[in-house]
Amino acid sequence: MSTPKQTVLLIGGTGAQGVPIVKELSKTNNYTIRVLTRSPTSPSAVFLSALPNVAIIPGDGYNETSLHSAFEGIDIAFVNLNGFAIGEKAEIYWGMRIFELAREHHVQHFIWGSLASSYQASGYQARFRTGHFDGKAKVADWISAQEIGDRGMRWSVLTSCMYLETFAEMLAPAHETIDGDEVVVFKAPVGRGTPPLIYLEDLGKYARWMIENPQRSSGLNLRIATANVGWEEVARSFTEVTGKKAIFRDLSLDEYFASGIFGPADRKVGHSVGHDDDTLQTYRENFSGFWNTWKQDVLKRSEKDFELMDEILPERVRSVGEWMRLTGYNGEKSNVLKDYADAGGKKP
Repeated sequence: MSTPKQTVLLIGGTGAQGVPIVKELSKTNNYTIRVLTRSPTSPSAVFLSALPNVAIIPGDGYNETSLHSAFEGIDIAFVNLNGFAIGEKAEIYWGMRIFELAREHHVQHFIWGSLASSYQASGYQARFRTGHFDGKAKVADWISAQEIGDRGMRWSVLTSCMYLETFAEMLAPAHETIDGDEVVVFKAPVGRGTPPLIYLEDLGKYARWMIENPQRSSGLNLRIATANVGWEEVARSFTEVTGKKAIFRDLSLDEYFASGIFGPADRKVGHSVGHDDDTLQTYRENFSGFWNTWKQDVLKRSEKDFELMDEILPERVRSVGEWMRLTGYNGEKSNVLKDYADAGGKKP
């Protein structure tokens, strides 16, 4: 007699992290997978709906009626909220509330998709405050205080970082003519920093490992990355892989925001909420903290982190150059982040 399949609910399943997780779980044929989304006809939802064992559930992840319905019959939940849409304050509330609702519905294992807080890690230095880091990290800290065992629900935290795939979007290089030569220019206000970046397909495999190994992943905050990567290495690897000349050009924060990457930089983050909320940062404030973090290496992954990743996923991608070769990266643009994709490539 076959063992009944466990049912996995993903909230945030149509986003950049969610899609590779759903793909990874689908191919095992061991799970019934439900993806809660307000946009069941979006390209990513339509793509996921065609995968084996996957059902798209129309509903709102920020609505209790929808959430109660979605959690019926669920064994495992993976939750990754869109802080850019709802803002830091709402992400803290809904992250905690969704955990409570999962416990209320007797979910066996709750996995929170998180980011580390450079503000906290730096001893609360204001120049590192990054709202879309801090909301997730505060929820992770609260979850980490919850009971596990007979009186509690298993919980795990998957702490990710920048996506390598954003080198085809927000981090995409420019093409310039310098001294008569065509040059690919990688620009960022990162200096000599070497921030952690992750290959999204590997992120999906780490999430699968957490689900398949609850005895080890329960109570674990797994800090993942492909590598700590400097932009000089990015340019050098690009030339090695493609044969095209590439350079890194460091930017000041003023130059970065003047490029128009976020449109008006003094708009508030939280594009699905009213902007009269004083808790919302502006894009300039949020991404100043973001790039200060990476420039100063506040959240680099440690040797111990990589040792655990090597044990969990021995076949993992280990460098930006390996990722470029594997994916055929050529510096051209494509959609990665859900906000950009849903807007047809427009800035959020």
